[in-house]
Amino acid sequence: METLLEPTAPLGGDAAAAAPSEPETTEIDADEAAVTGALSIAGAQDTGADEATATPPVAVPPAGLSPSRASDFMQCPLLYRFRVIDRLPEKPSEAATRGTLVHAVLERLFDAPAGERTAPRARALIPGQWDRLRENRPEVVELFADDPGGERLARWLGEAEQLVERWFTLEDPTRLEPAERELFVEAELDSGLRLRGIIDRVDVAPTGEVRIVDYKTGKAPRPEYAEGALFQMKFYALVVWRLKRVIPRRLQLVYLGSGDVLTYDPVLADLERVERKLLALWEAIRQATESGDWRPRPTKLCGWCDHQAHCPEFGGTPPPYPLPVRAVGSVDVAQGRMGPD
Repeated sequence: METLLEPTAPLGGDAAAAAPSEPETTEIDADEAAVTGALSIAGAQDTGADEATATPPVAVPPAGLSPSRASDFMQCPLLYRFRVIDRLPEKPSEAATRGTLVHAVLERLFDAPAGERTAPRARALIPGQWDRLRENRPEVVELFADDPGGERLARWLGEAEQLVERWFTLEDPTRLEPAERELFVEAELDSGLRLRGIIDRVDVAPTGEVRIVDYKTGKAPRPEYAEGALFQMKFYALVVWRLKRVIPRRLQLVYLGSGDVLTYDPVLADLERVERKLLALWEAIRQATESGDWRPRPTKLCGWCDHQAHCPEFGGTPPPYPLPVRAVGSVDVAQGRMGPD
């Protein structure tokens, strides 16, 4: 699948062409807003789902799952509530913002003819994409508010350059013609559960084989955590299968932080297993939504959480629950205890 020729039609069909662009006042669930908020700055529509707006959004029950929100619930149900139900604002981080910038550069590089997709050209895209990011996401400006001399910003941009340059040691963009970039996909399961997400890149070989590629600006996980890292990719594979009845030939994670490439070739049993897991996960979310019982799950990741002031584990109090609560039986599904596979 190294050399790809004619791309197929968009995998998302009408759903991909109509990526959500409604403002928060429309009936758009918070999970979807979190997904679309990750859209590339290089050409994505503004969803109006900025969590830092002055007017708090109206709380609505979750209506679908993205890989990120599914991972949130598995990590900590209370974190899921804070992000999806309460929509509590979170400060931008340098790492996440750098990832958004790098993704934008790698997306835009493919606008150039194959022979011009070089590392110098990619580096030259960084300043313009940083300007676009600041324009579309003004909150990121505060990251360097205490850096009047620009030294820290220069170092940060230099780190983004290093990540972009490392990509050229892992893949050859002159031999790739992606069928899709930053593709919004959405599929509804037979149960009614909607799955949605944004795929960094979709390659389609002349033989029709599909490869799903995701860029990661961090380091590759240790082998014992590889399955967890693949959860997102299997999620995407399930959505593609449900949309096109095509099982992707390969799932590929490109780790720019460490220069590793993790690949996995899924089979039907993988996708069926992921679907069963997501249905069980969604049932746990439904029960928590109706009961208002969102339990914290302390882990080492709590140190990076923006919501410690609202978390009982840190002596905080969650905001008043904004959804109706009705009496339900005991929750049978152990919240947040399901593994990634």
